[in-house]
Amino acid sequence: MTRQRLPNRRASTSFVFEHKSLGFTCTYSRFPGGGIAEVFITNHKVASGVDIDARDAAIILSFALQHGADISAIGKALCRDSRGNPSGTMGVALDFLTKEESLP
Repeated sequence: MTRQRLPNRRASTSFVFEHKSLGFTCTYSRFPGGGIAEVFITNHKVASGVDIDARDAAIILSFALQHGADISAIGKALCRDSRGNPSGTMGVALDFLTKEESLP
C-alpha cells in the first residue's frame, strides 16, 4: 500500500494518562477525512527506556495507520490481561484512541 500523506499543518489533540505508575502524554492528529493518522507518546522521563519504547511504538503505529492499517484491529492484537485490560502503554493509548475514532 502507498502511504497516505498528511497536510504539513494539521490540528492535533493531546491527553495524559497513567500506566504502571508512570505518566504519559499522547498527542494525535487526523486525516482530512477524520480517521486517526498519527500518534506521539512521551513519558515525563525524556530519553528513558520507557520514553523511547513509547515513542517508537507510536512511530510504528503512525506508519501503519498511514499505510491503511485498522486502528481497532491493532488495539485488539496487543497484549491484554485476563480481564481484557491492556498490558502495555500503547494498549492504554489505543483503547482511548479507538473510542475517539468511533465518535462522529
